[in-house]
Amino acid sequence: MTRRAVVAILILLALLAGAVLLRLAVGTEGLGFSESGQVARLRLIRVLAACAVGCGLAGAGVLLQALMRNPLAAPDLLGLSAGASLAVLVSAYIGYLATGAVTPSAADPVSAFIGAALALAFVYSLSQRRGFVEPVTLILVGVVVSILCGAAGALVKQFMPDGGFAVSRLLVGRISDDLSMGMVTGVLAVVLVCTLVGAVLGPAMDASSMSDDEARSVGVSIGRLRAMLFVLAGVMTAGTVVLAGPIGFVGLVVPHAVRLIVGPGHRVLVIGSALLGASAVLLADSGVRMLPMSTGRLPIGIVTALIGGPIFLWMLYASLRRPGGIG
Repeated sequence: MTRRAVVAILILLALLAGAVLLRLAVGTEGLGFSESGQVARLRLIRVLAACAVGCGLAGAGVLLQALMRNPLAAPDLLGLSAGASLAVLVSAYIGYLATGAVTPSAADPVSAFIGAALALAFVYSLSQRRGFVEPVTLILVGVVVSILCGAAGALVKQFMPDGGFAVSRLLVGRISDDLSMGMVTGVLAVVLVCTLVGAVLGPAMDASSMSDDEARSVGVSIGRLRAMLFVLAGVMTAGTVVLAGPIGFVGLVVPHAVRLIVGPGHRVLVIGSALLGASAVLLADSGVRMLPMSTGRLPIGIVTALIGGPIFLWMLYASLRRPGGIG
């Protein structure tokens, strides 16, 4: 790790620490650390959930960009987040039919992973032409799949009691106040393990950025690497969806921001993206808590879309104008 990378990681760690302290201090009545044990515990749960979501989305974005060799690949743009949300909604509806109640289930993470994996496999297969993935087609198919899954999820939600209010976060991107410490710490642990595995695979991802033949010449098993990246990205996306639903553009914008700071090396890129992703979601959650909204709390997904959407359009425009286009 270069000196530049070490300094960048230390700065990102300091930013994360500041974001954690800010979120712990933010409440409905402004800034201030709560003296109530119950309130402090609820804030801690949200801090851990935001860290898991941001780390998972940004880390999955790095892995997907390496997997697809496409700088615009991200969990939301490729349909993973929407596919995972739809799968959890279907699972919740089946649970409602069986028990008469809409409650979180231990099967939700499994359902989310299946939905994310199926969406990614579908998008990838439709984007291939003569064995090659068309970068622009990949994004277009991913966006269409996201829209279809979102519409199907909204339809399923309407068949639940109160219009499925209990699972509304699975459509709009919101960290629920009803999350248990066990679920949050479990997802966070899985995301951290996946992040560490992704960092270990960093040199292999560096090699895979070349052609398949060049990567094989330095001992990289392309098939095995792609399978591992596929699984890791699916697991990380599934975990974030279980906690907060689909939150857009974190997995796209954060890796590019970190790449400008630390360079293209994937080992440092995975770690730096995880840190900045966690900070970004924490800051977004702090912001929505402080906004005075008469109709209820603003979902994080709206904030990230308003910020990330224009950045994505700029990146897409710049990529299309570059010789050779996207990729």
